[in-house]
Amino acid sequence: MNRRDLLRAAAMLPLAQTALSRTGFAQGAYPSRNVTMIVPFPAGGQADLAARPVAMALERILGKPVIVDNRAGGGGGSVGNAAAARAEPDGHTLLMTLSSLAVLPEADRLFDRPVAYEVSQFAPIARVLADPTLLAVPASAPWKTVQDFVDDAKKRPGQITYGSSGPYGTLHVAMEMFATSAGIKLLHVPFRGAGPAMTAILGGTVQAIAAAPGTLKPQVDDGKLRVLGNCGAQRIASFPDVPTFQELGYKDVEMYIWAGVFGQSAMPAPIVNRLREAMAQVMKSPDVIKIFEASGSLVAYQDAPEFSQFVREDSARLIAAVKKIGKVE
Repeated sequence: MNRRDLLRAAAMLPLAQTALSRTGFAQGAYPSRNVTMIVPFPAGGQADLAARPVAMALERILGKPVIVDNRAGGGGGSVGNAAAARAEPDGHTLLMTLSSLAVLPEADRLFDRPVAYEVSQFAPIARVLADPTLLAVPASAPWKTVQDFVDDAKKRPGQITYGSSGPYGTLHVAMEMFATSAGIKLLHVPFRGAGPAMTAILGGTVQAIAAAPGTLKPQVDDGKLRVLGNCGAQRIASFPDVPTFQELGYKDVEMYIWAGVFGQSAMPAPIVNRLREAMAQVMKSPDVIKIFEASGSLVAYQDAPEFSQFVREDSARLIAAVKKIGKVE
């Protein structure tokens, strides 16, 4: 080897050592410390319901604590989503979020606001739940059917209030999708998450809410809420007597509140693969399945390739819905 080749080899050595170090870290040492799972909503909502049993099971598999970090704010989860997007892509900061992930950047563009993050910054790891959004009202409300609700709303435009997890969050888009299809005007009252919105309807602050079956079922079973309509394409086992909006003639109303685990798109492939393997085990865990079933939400697991395709298709439909809804508060 001549002197020039020797110098070139010496110059390349640190890069090679770094690459080997990263590969070794990804394959052998991950995780090397606690893992944080950001939930961009307060406790009590669908994302939180999904995160806690998943984090407990993931902790057992990975051998390190998995800490659920409820980082609410920004409307619809944008603060927590953005924090996860900016985190070091080393697998130690994960995100458990909802279908509003793709809607919020589009809402920022709609209002000419700085975009907090882009969906392209995330790598889908696994879908956990995928429930239809349900329309619920207090059990004491006069509306027994969707038609009762629509008829009253047409008589009192803008007077019936509904709560949501924030502007252009999943619950907001679901209600506006329904209102647009029904030709009614409702009054939107945004909160910092589905949990506070649920507290508001139970306390009489608002008169309606769109939420996931898992968050509604305990309140319905306790006789506090009544479910009128199902935004899914099919009826569900936890509320078999509740008709879908499509059955009732609202063909454009289809909305799901899915929850899934994401990492950063720059994460090394070995870490992504380790997380995929771990999540496959998590979603087969009898404890996780039992918790979800007890809450009225069935496991809807998808591995990364299928979940990525699902996110693309669902996001396209939701973004189109947001553009149709336009600027609303």
